[in-house]
Amino acid sequence: MADIQVKAKAKSSVFKEEGGVRKPKRAGVNMDMTAMVDMAFLLLIFFMVTTVFRRPLAMEINMPEPGAKVQVAESTVLTVFVLRTDEIVTRMGKGGSVNVTWADIEQTLRDAKTANDKLIVLVKVDPEARFERMVDMMDTLDDANVTRFSLVGMTPADLSLFGGLQ
Repeated sequence: MADIQVKAKAKSSVFKEEGGVRKPKRAGVNMDMTAMVDMAFLLLIFFMVTTVFRRPLAMEINMPEPGAKVQVAESTVLTVFVLRTDEIVTRMGKGGSVNVTWADIEQTLRDAKTANDKLIVLVKVDPEARFERMVDMMDTLDDANVTRFSLVGMTPADLSLFGGLQ
């Protein structure tokens, strides 16, 4: 493994001719690093193989084909409006609008899904609303186990329903 190379010494004195002190020469040391390099690579491969990587935090979204139209009963559609003022307004079918807080929206979605197995949630987001609110709404839909939903931008007609926010 390790080798010490020592050269044969010739006659030499510790003192130089000029009167100074001469340092003795060091012996050269050679170490065989093959075993340590092998061990390092084995450990590297071991940790690479046994490491569990974190799953990506992404939501799978199935997009319909362009031009596809599906007829659904309006009584099965829950429309959720996310306004630019961070308010949420829900409307079931053609019924009246109900203001819901962010803390209560998950329970509202769970109750609506329990009442109707064929529930489709239509989320309409104000174009000037914060992007985080749309992400929060998608997370809430996922937490409430609502799998059938659509995201749509609000039209000027929708904006006029809520006090003329334009």
